[in-house]
Amino acid sequence: MSVQIVENTVGIPENVQLTLEGRKITVQGPKGKLVRDFTHTKLNMIKDGNTLRLSVENPRRTEAALVGTISAHVKNMIKGVSQGFVYKMKIVFVHFPTAVKVVEKEVHIENFIGERKPRIATILGNTKVTVKQDDVIIEGIDIDEVSQTAANIQTRTRIRNKDLRKFLDGIYVYSKE
Repeated sequence: MSVQIVENTVGIPENVQLTLEGRKITVQGPKGKLVRDFTHTKLNMIKDGNTLRLSVENPRRTEAALVGTISAHVKNMIKGVSQGFVYKMKIVFVHFPTAVKVVEKEVHIENFIGERKPRIATILGNTKVTVKQDDVIIEGIDIDEVSQTAANIQTRTRIRNKDLRKFLDGIYVYSKE
């Protein structure tokens, strides 16, 4: 009986430091530091110079899929600490002028389709949100926090019980960098 091995490698740039403690990965770069714990997996992780090797022997289907998933997570961590992530959202309104304000760790969406009470979306982690005219710019080093913050803002402006062809108001993502 032969041994099947599923393996993937991730390259580490020179301006990024990756440390491996068991299955806990710490990535540090010019923009900051990210820590992620993968102890729930049964993968073999080995750091060889400027590469990280992820492998599993005789995997089941989900374990083989985890090799690619975790390598994608590590690549996103490396990209985050070296370049960062930026999501741009557009404020769209037809009926009532919508005002957006950032208050501490929350985004307040005021006068949305004429509502008196502001809709509030939470900002996760160390994500930075700025409002410039009709644009909401979300920046950060962790892609999970940046994308979830954008999703929180977009879902808070979802319109229910109205004709969606006519009521196009909302805040929508138009660019991911």
